[in-house]
Amino acid sequence: ETNTLPFHPFENQQGDILRVEKERQVLKEQLREAEEKFEQLQSRSLEEISALEELLKKSVEETEVSQNELDWFHQDSETQMKKWQQEKKENRDNLKALRGTAKKHSDTNERYLKTIDDKEKQYKTCLNTFVETSNKFANEKGKLEELIKKSQDDRQECEKRAVKAEVLVLQTWKETEIWKLKGTIAKAEGNLRMLKALSSSASPAPVLKSQIDSWEIFISNVKKQLEKVEAEYEEKIELVKNGARNCLSKVEIVDFPCP
Repeated sequence: ETNTLPFHPFENQQGDILRVEKERQVLKEQLREAEEKFEQLQSRSLEEISALEELLKKSVEETEVSQNELDWFHQDSETQMKKWQQEKKENRDNLKALRGTAKKHSDTNERYLKTIDDKEKQYKTCLNTFVETSNKFANEKGKLEELIKKSQDDRQECEKRAVKAEVLVLQTWKETEIWKLKGTIAKAEGNLRMLKALSSSASPAPVLKSQIDSWEIFISNVKKQLEKVEAEYEEKIELVKNGARNCLSKVEIVDFPCP
């Protein structure tokens, strides 16, 4: 009963501890999958951020080039205003185109910056989720390990009590059988003494001599049986103390018929 009934308070029904261990394995597998997904997402985010930074760098360089060209056009227009009077319209068109390009690069730059900010926020959100999940699984793992350790300690204690109980049962059986056999020996020795007394007080008849021999053989057999029972029970007790199982059975007793 100790090893088969639910172990309260850790089991409401048989197998709860195994179920908790299986749930712990499932949680560990989910944690591993979450870590793999996080690493994949982190790798993709880093690649996207690197690409966006490269595009941003290129846009800044193009913006600087456009700005330098714009400055050059301004200076050249001021110094050669009269010479380029006829080309003023063309220069204005070029200036407008350059400003449009600068605006376009500026918008692209802002868009890339916004994308980078969104990716960083997404990365931080994933990181926080991973940390929370990791902490949750760590707490669950700690609780499960404590329960498992306590269950193991309780199981060892139950095993000790079970061994003690089995030893006590075997000792009780041994003492009972020894008491019975010693009682039989005592009665037989009393009968033998009475027969020997009769044989000494009169001329022993052949039947009386035969009866004395029978009782002596009977007493010898019972004593051997007593030694055998005591030795086998002691062997069983030692086996139980050393951790053997299925030793809780009575020693077979040979019932010798009385003469």
